[in-house]
Amino acid sequence: MDHLTGRQRRAALIALSLGGVAIGLTEFVAMGLLPDMARALLPEAWARSNADAVAQAGWIITAYALGVVAGAPLIAALSARMPRKRLVLALLVLFAAGTFASAVAPNFELVLVARFVAALPHGAYFGAAGLLAASLMGPGNEARGYSIVLGGLTISNVVGVPLITHLGQSAGWRVAYSVIAVVFLLTLLAVSATVPDAPAKEGGSPAAELRSLKKPQVWLVAVTAAVGFAGFFAVNTYIAPVTTEVTGLPESAVPWVLAVFGLGMTAGNFLGGAFADRNLPVATTAGFAGVIVSTVFFAVFAPTTIGLFAGAFLTGATCIFLGPALQARLITVAPEAQLMGAAVNQSAMNLANSLGAALGGLVIARGYGYLAPAWTGVALAVAGLALAGTSFALDRRSQARKVPAGNR
Repeated sequence: MDHLTGRQRRAALIALSLGGVAIGLTEFVAMGLLPDMARALLPEAWARSNADAVAQAGWIITAYALGVVAGAPLIAALSARMPRKRLVLALLVLFAAGTFASAVAPNFELVLVARFVAALPHGAYFGAAGLLAASLMGPGNEARGYSIVLGGLTISNVVGVPLITHLGQSAGWRVAYSVIAVVFLLTLLAVSATVPDAPAKEGGSPAAELRSLKKPQVWLVAVTAAVGFAGFFAVNTYIAPVTTEVTGLPESAVPWVLAVFGLGMTAGNFLGGAFADRNLPVATTAGFAGVIVSTVFFAVFAPTTIGLFAGAFLTGATCIFLGPALQARLITVAPEAQLMGAAVNQSAMNLANSLGAALGGLVIARGYGYLAPAWTGVALAVAGLALAGTSFALDRRSQARKVPAGNR
């Protein structure tokens, strides 16, 4: 892609990151609209108990996360020989169709199915688009390339998610998802017009991609991401009821809290991309330590307005700081199957989404209150730090075995 001018390269990167914007909308808008969706789709449960209805509606978020978990490795394997631009365009078509189906599904059960379908291309998109972005930026930019695409998702949380949340609160959640489907179609046009053709990886095949799953380190890093990120989603999923029921702010404040979450995510993402390409172990360890501290801060101070907004920013920043590091880590441990490594990272993070939403709903349903998911998140982040330390320790031990005794 050396033939591209600087302007053409920037346009292509913006188009790829626009996909991240649309994904951020379809994934995170549900957090702010969860009470509205619970009220509309589960009227009998809502009449009995608002908290129980919201906890049950959390399965909408869980269904999306499970779709990512299922779709990412499957699509990565099946598309191993598919040119990357063509793959990205096909994934955007599936995104648009699934998101529109979510908007028109007539009942709760079909909404769950539509959210699952809409999520299938999520992981493969970040994998393929991230690799395309890295190739546009040049060698040695795997983490930065991923952070460019993920940057669209974080920026979406600053501007798009609050705006679409406000639209959903005033015009209905179905209108919100219809608008998101249109954003995916606009992304399709932008990618088609600006991103150059890129061949599939030479020698790539479904068998080669699947072979990477035999490596224990791939699974250890994936579990690290799934467990470590679950705390973020336990907090973010239930941010709307925390804002209104714990902090005591009006519903109109929810989009502002989401915007602050997005500002933190944006800052953390670009810092994480830069640090991960310089020193991956340090970036990962520092990221997990930051998640632990920020989640404790949120759990303690969210009952106050300043604490809620500061906690939202810090939680978003520290959690997403880890994103590029874990993406680069999976590509490192599966260098011959980069698309699978990138896709597995997305599966892991959305397993975290599912786990965080489910555990958060469980502790709320048990009567521990809307801040209980944050304390659950602290425990999960501690476990993630321990798993990350184990993974890097195994790397050091493996390297030590390869060094001849006389050279030690």
